[in-house]
Amino acid sequence: MQRSPLAPSVFPSLIPVNGVTLSTLAAGIKYPDRDDMMLAVFEPGTTAAGVFTKSLTAGAPVHCCRRNLKTGTARAVIVNSGNANAFTGRRGDLHVMQTCDAVADTLGCDSSDVFVASTGVIGELLPIDKVLDGIPELYSGLCDDHWEASAKAIMTTDTFAKGATVQTSIGGQSVVISGFAKGSGMIAPDMATMLAFIFTDAAIPANILQELLVETNNVSFNSITVDSDTSTSDTCLLFATGGACNSVPSSIEDNDFSLFRKALCELMEDLAVQVVRDGEGASKLIKVTVSGANTDDAAKTVAKSIANSPLVKTAIAGEDANWGRVVMAVGKSGELADRDKLKIKMGGILITQNGQVIEGYDESLVTEHLKGQEITIDADLGIGSGSSIVWTCDLTHGYVEINADYRS
Repeated sequence: MQRSPLAPSVFPSLIPVNGVTLSTLAAGIKYPDRDDMMLAVFEPGTTAAGVFTKSLTAGAPVHCCRRNLKTGTARAVIVNSGNANAFTGRRGDLHVMQTCDAVADTLGCDSSDVFVASTGVIGELLPIDKVLDGIPELYSGLCDDHWEASAKAIMTTDTFAKGATVQTSIGGQSVVISGFAKGSGMIAPDMATMLAFIFTDAAIPANILQELLVETNNVSFNSITVDSDTSTSDTCLLFATGGACNSVPSSIEDNDFSLFRKALCELMEDLAVQVVRDGEGASKLIKVTVSGANTDDAAKTVAKSIANSPLVKTAIAGEDANWGRVVMAVGKSGELADRDKLKIKMGGILITQNGQVIEGYDESLVTEHLKGQEITIDADLGIGSGSSIVWTCDLTHGYVEINADYRS
């Protein structure tokens, strides 16, 4: 598959995380001649946090992760691509249990400390023998530098591997955060919107880690959309090994914790925007900013209405400065808006004010902006202080072609 024109030039050099080793394997689940399984193993004492799809038809791995998260501890996560193990009935549940048990037996830990994720086609039984047969080889291949290989092993329709890394500190002690994600289509805000696995050597209690992940997820993975469809497999997991031996925060509000909190948010936003850059068939990255709403939640609803509008997205794809479609999307959102207070900008150029297009508006300036690869849309509702940012991409013929042929 052709690499997205919005892709970064190279995969970043991820900093190893003390207490994390990784391995990949070509198990032949769906894709010939490429790795399609990934195993990450953690030192004892690692804490875990997670956010998951709100889909009522969630896959068996999601239900397993929700159950296992109750302990707050983790020793491993195992992931396969090519098969979602979703809508596979009780056999799907059994296959997840068998996978957890096999990894737990290999590591000598409890099954509840093993997390599982799957991504790919819905409704097809997971070839469990291939998964189970691959676990010993995955275990024997563990090392601390398989980051890019792991990011590639979890891809489906992705055209590039997505990774991010940052070094920060807690109370003066240096800590590392590294992670990777996959996602290209079936992407919409409803928790994490794809698969993402983030690792840190910081020592953080599970309850604080969970609160932190929910907070940062809301402004990163929960603020992107490609096609308004939420997957049955959406999972974002955050693991903290404690290898940095930092002072342990007592709450998310600790002053010593502020740098880590900011760094994690930036890393997750980086990964989230990379997912949008790889939107199926995408040729343009679109940043939608809504301000002046009644509340932040109202602003996000309006921003999502603009970002999910097929008419807005196709106009951007065609480089058509049809700002009327943005007006339409604001109006249909269901949130309070006032015609005479609404201001719309594209590319930073003011288009509407006082209920109409501004005098002397030069559409050619906006058209020139739309010829670029990174597009901005700003809507100021003028009725409050709520604001939100949502990232999306344009909608092209390529999206239809990819999804029409997805199962072939």
